[in-house]
Amino acid sequence: MPKSTPVRAPLRTRRTLWRALATAAVAALLAAFLTPAAAEAAPPRESRPVYSYAHAVRESVWVDTGLDEDGDGMSDRVAADIVRPAEPAREGRKVPVVMDASPYYSCCGRGNESQVKTYDASGHVVGMPLFYDNYFVPRGYAFVGVDLAGTNRSDGCVDVGGRSDIQSAKAVIDWLNGRARAYTSRTGTRTVKATWTNGRTGMIGKSWDGTIANGVAATGVRGLKTIVPISAISSWYDYYFAQGAPLYDGGPADLAGYVESDAARAHCAAEQKKLADGSPRSGDRTPLWTERDYVKDAAEVRASVFVAQGMQDLNVRTKHFGQWWDALAKNGVERKLWLSQTGHVDPFDYRRGVWVDTLHRWFDHELLGYDNGIDREPTADIERHPDQWVTSATWPPTGTRATTLHPAPGTAPGLGTLGPRPAGGTETFTDDPKLGETDWAAHLTTSTPEKTGFLTAPLTHDLRVSGMSQVTVTATPTTTSAHLSAVLVDVGPDTIRDYADAAEGITTLKNRTCWGASTAGDSACYLETAAKTADVDYTVLSRGWADLGHYASLAKGVPLTPGRSYTMTLTLAATDHVVPRGHRLALIIAGTDRGLIDPPSTKPTVAVELAGTSVRLPLVGGARAFTRATTGTPTTPAPTHLKGVRAPRTAGHIPGD
Repeated sequence: MPKSTPVRAPLRTRRTLWRALATAAVAALLAAFLTPAAAEAAPPRESRPVYSYAHAVRESVWVDTGLDEDGDGMSDRVAADIVRPAEPAREGRKVPVVMDASPYYSCCGRGNESQVKTYDASGHVVGMPLFYDNYFVPRGYAFVGVDLAGTNRSDGCVDVGGRSDIQSAKAVIDWLNGRARAYTSRTGTRTVKATWTNGRTGMIGKSWDGTIANGVAATGVRGLKTIVPISAISSWYDYYFAQGAPLYDGGPADLAGYVESDAARAHCAAEQKKLADGSPRSGDRTPLWTERDYVKDAAEVRASVFVAQGMQDLNVRTKHFGQWWDALAKNGVERKLWLSQTGHVDPFDYRRGVWVDTLHRWFDHELLGYDNGIDREPTADIERHPDQWVTSATWPPTGTRATTLHPAPGTAPGLGTLGPRPAGGTETFTDDPKLGETDWAAHLTTSTPEKTGFLTAPLTHDLRVSGMSQVTVTATPTTTSAHLSAVLVDVGPDTIRDYADAAEGITTLKNRTCWGASTAGDSACYLETAAKTADVDYTVLSRGWADLGHYASLAKGVPLTPGRSYTMTLTLAATDHVVPRGHRLALIIAGTDRGLIDPPSTKPTVAVELAGTSVRLPLVGGARAFTRATTGTPTTPAPTHLKGVRAPRTAGHIPGD
């Protein structure tokens, strides 16, 4: 929603601050009465790498999920590979857990270098993808890598965000807290208990992995203290559809087939049929999608949430983090946020040193209880330009207000103005599936038949958009089907990360840096990266799409009546973007966004009724800020071809790397 976050701190944050103040007061009293030596023994603020990674315990357990998704008459077991320091258990101390539950540990790999798990002849994990075990195990954490049901060494079937996916990880957290049963082998009867852990668990992961963290947190499972979802899905319907408009070819059944193990492929045909039957390409929101919507269960979340997201992610689009963030805010969940200019990229690959340090302090605070001050730092880190970051005390910032703007006709067809006053008139476009947002934006100052564009005057002050926008369109189609796209554009020269490049804003270098301890079978050293940039004349800052046939309900789309007007509100992706002084803010309304949504079954011409069309922007400073920034006289810019990034391509994407 475009409304700003309430100024009052969330309940958990207030309690954390109170605990920190109380701890400080007690420490001051103790310092006054204890001996100097005792007073100097201050509580720790940072975990240190004092434990041996080379001699860490490496073991595997199979946790009973209580489900029988593969229909073999036995309860499914999911494999959990564990790396933990040996010393604490010998000394009678218990450790917290960092956990990544993933479907990609064997089929596809994790991280920029596509790492998979490797095992020795006894089946014990030797190489664990990513740096989490290398870095955190020496600092007194256990790392647990969970194979989702139906993948790698786990039983069951892949159900793409459904109960089996979520139960795969939740059951492991239950086992870590003594509430579930695990075995030393996939089929054996010898049980094993997690006597070495205090049960305090933090989940982390990018894309599908982070999605599982969201879904498990939405169950309210006890013992899950924090999650770090990176470019993660919050509602699977919104991964495959945008308000009825299809985003990808295929569906969850195809995705399940992509990641499932050979054993699952042999036994899970019935489950795949359920996925296919429950997710028709009509865009209707069926019960299958309701089950896979974690936003609706945000009130159940007990864990804190540290979100990282690329604002130009066209795989897991920023609507996912935006709606999740807002729902968590309404329920007082402690939150932290990183927003980059990248696409679908892990922070480890665009801000590595700061990310590792921040993640370290976050887990120390949330899982070890260290008062290191991270809960009192600004809520959000935002990348304004490549490798140039700013912070925001709250997000969206205090003073952000939903501000309604209206399109108005200009001096040329399909080329109008954008301002605070409603206007009448009609503008038309004809859907051209061969064109998309980069084509529309490149010709924003020119009348073209496939789009309508509305621009402000050149800004006299910076204007900051922070949150989720909404565009209401009243449209009259000439055919029985129509798709709508609404795109916000910053028109003006800039240097940005090239998110449309194959690596989505980064370049992988040849040198390596090391983040933790290594063994012969598991290196902590990774290829460095640098920003991949592009010089542009415009920047797309937010987008949204919809199928006009779902104007009345997402539950059921209907054929349109040619010549009849329909009104529909499109929710645009969340963003935080400053349109600088001298640039223009533009709104584009068009049809098929090539490469980002599929075309409708017909090729309509659509009349946009301006009196019934508007955009609600979350502006820092609200309407007053917009008025201040647009004191100039609206003019029609001279026709020119604007340079941007190449046209984005998302066909064949999966929620992975």
